[in-house]
Parts: sequence; structure tokens; C-alpha cells
Amino acid sequence: MTGERRVGAELDRLHRQGWRVLHSIPLPRGVDLDHLLIGLGGVFSINTKNHPNQAVWVGDDAVKVEHGTPRPYPRKSRAEAQRVQRVLERYCGFAVPVQPVLVFVGVTDLKVVATQLAVRVYREREVAALAPLTGVWSVDQVEQIYRVARHRQAWLEA
Repeated sequence: MTGERRVGAELDRLHRQGWRVLHSIPLPRGVDLDHLLIGLGGVFSINTKNHPNQAVWVGDDAVKVEHGTPRPYPRKSRAEAQRVQRVLERYCGFAVPVQPVLVFVGVTDLKVVATQLAVRVYREREVAALAPLTGVWSVDQVEQIYRVARHRQAWLEA
């Protein structure tokens, strides 16, 4: 929860640049979407991972924390983004590509060796790099996607 709050605070700062943010969207089967960022530069499904004082290595399909057992964070982030995309497209009536993002909180080192770059990877203070992105949606489309995303009923069958 600490990691999610820290990343949430960083994302809330993007509101000044016209971004819309939703936090902790409940999904079926007792899980939730940590954060959803919607703006002129796209839609981002953000998954927060809190690993204080640990080194993290990120590959295409797995993450290792302190050289430990591989964890499927990138694969799960891609699946989550696809899930979000299906919901938004169903209710928006147009294609809504969703980009997966992994944000690591409190890590001492973050090494990204992914070659596919299908998942964006940041430290919590780096999510502001999304702020200047534009050219994907109009202001009206951003508001339409945001209205759908805010509707709890839309997520019941996600």
C-alpha cells in the first residue's frame, strides 16, 4: 500500500498537464488495478511494485529482485493492460490501446534489459516522464474514456 500511495501522489501531479488518474479500481476475483492514467498521450495501466532497499532486474517476461526467483511482473502487466483495453473498448465504442507500465518503489538499483519494450518501466519519481506525451487523444476523447473508466459497473466483468 505504501508503494501505491507514493506512485499515486506522483501521478496526481500530472493533473496539471491535463491527465486523468484513477486509483485502486476493483476488478473481479478480489484484485484491483493499481492506477489508470488517461490523457492526450494515451492510456496507461500502472502496476506498482514496492521493493524497498533492493536491486531489481527487469527482462521481457520476468523480474528478479536481489537475484531471486523470477517473478512474472511484465507478463502480468501486459495481461492487465489487455484486460483494461477490452473494458474501455466495449464501452467507448472505439479502439483504446492501453500501455502497460511497471513502477518500482524504493529500489536501490533498477536495471532494465528488456528487448521488446512492451512494458514501460520506471522508478516512482520517473512517472512524470509521461506528462509531456500528446498526440494520441483529443480532449473530448480523454473525457469519454475517463467517464467510462470511472463507472464501476464497467469493471464488473473485466
